[in-house]
Amino acid sequence: MELWPWLTAALLLLLLLVQLSRTARFYAKISLYCVLCLSFSAVASIVCLLRHGGRTVDNMSIISWFVRSFKYVYGLRFEVRGQKKLEMDGPCVIISNHQSILDMMGLMEILPKRCVQIAKRELLFTGPVGLIMYLGGVYFINRQRARTAMSLMADLGDLMVRDNLKVWIYPEGTRNDNGDLLPFKKGAFYLAIQAQVPIIPVVYSSFSSFYNVKKKLFTSGTIRVQVLDAVPTSGLTDADVTKLVDTCYQSMRNTFLQISKLPQENSAIKEPGVVPAQ
Repeated sequence: MELWPWLTAALLLLLLLVQLSRTARFYAKISLYCVLCLSFSAVASIVCLLRHGGRTVDNMSIISWFVRSFKYVYGLRFEVRGQKKLEMDGPCVIISNHQSILDMMGLMEILPKRCVQIAKRELLFTGPVGLIMYLGGVYFINRQRARTAMSLMADLGDLMVRDNLKVWIYPEGTRNDNGDLLPFKKGAFYLAIQAQVPIIPVVYSSFSSFYNVKKKLFTSGTIRVQVLDAVPTSGLTDADVTKLVDTCYQSMRNTFLQISKLPQENSAIKEPGVVPAQ
């Protein structure tokens, strides 16, 4: 008994489901996204090893080139304002809101030179994706061990000044699609004060109009990106962290609601909040 007729029928049925069912389209696009991440990570790892021989922040330009192609597959468009603010000389801490697995595309769209990210340690063990993150100079933090995480952040503060690095951090600490910003953790702000470097907030508009896990929605769309003015930390001490967090939170939240075209009262979190650093 030949299998080709059955395989062809199954493929046609799958294509029909994708066309008719929004849920099927959603999972098909998510599956494709995972496949793209794995395959492009494997190819990019080889290119990075051939080009630079190992782990270095210079590999980020190669990774960024690969990831930026994803937007054409999904019909996503970025409208960026203030990108030149990221091109400042010298080290800095960049903070941005964190919504979904699509954030990687937004990050790579505007990633400045000599910029590394902070990521949870579990991502290191995700096969080709973990490998390419390692090769790109990503710093992995074990969030279950606060003392180890604090030690790494302290070392990173010295390293970013010495090697002229920019560090990208998601201060919410986890993905959030509730239509507002979660309270910020303090780690990024302690890092900026320790290194006495400015903080540059970056705000991405809500993805909810084209990407919504609960509604199984995943279509093409436009992402508005606003790079805010740098917030200086020169002369600040640990005693100023709470005020610094509040300043950045308020400006980012107001910008998020504005570029997402959401009313100020349409939020799950109405007062700024901070939680201890991890």
